[in-house]
Amino acid sequence: MNIGVMALQGAFIEHKEKLDALGIDNFYIRNLEDLKKHKDGLILPGGESTAMYKLLTELHMFDELKQQIESGLPTFGTCAGLILLAKTLTNQEHAFLKVMDVAVTRNAYGRQLSSFITHDLFNNKKIPMVFIRAPYIESAGDDVEILSVVNDKIVAARQNHLLGTAFHPELADNLTIHKYFIGMIKK
Repeated sequence: MNIGVMALQGAFIEHKEKLDALGIDNFYIRNLEDLKKHKDGLILPGGESTAMYKLLTELHMFDELKQQIESGLPTFGTCAGLILLAKTLTNQEHAFLKVMDVAVTRNAYGRQLSSFITHDLFNNKKIPMVFIRAPYIESAGDDVEILSVVNDKIVAARQNHLLGTAFHPELADNLTIHKYFIGMIKK
């Protein structure tokens, strides 16, 4: 198994470290040539979604990325990655990839100073969750499985080959969600 980690901006190093800890082959994706390499899965890290979108566009990667995801590439988006995947953004006119049937509210928990860490359930298992200028899922389509709700807000969901979290599992000392994503790929 080999997983590509989008490495244009954001917390990509931490995702690589989690995959390394699990013994999963992985590589950074920094340009169109990297994006076209064979991979069994893809991680879109947290960071700043607008900056990521601009880089994906400027580097001529956006259309190829969207095509790969729409063709069934297992994809895991954290925070900004979830925002990129969402079909709708409730507080922004333009959504990005529009591949996951969720409506996401950007910066829903406020500014950087409002960031927090909590422990709550993901797929019925209690894990640490790091929220940094985090979004949440306002609503989800009928075929979207809700995996985590914190304070009445949807913060993790899955739709077929797509997994999205509003928080940063790569910043916590826990491998549960990365293991879950690897399990998705294996199926």
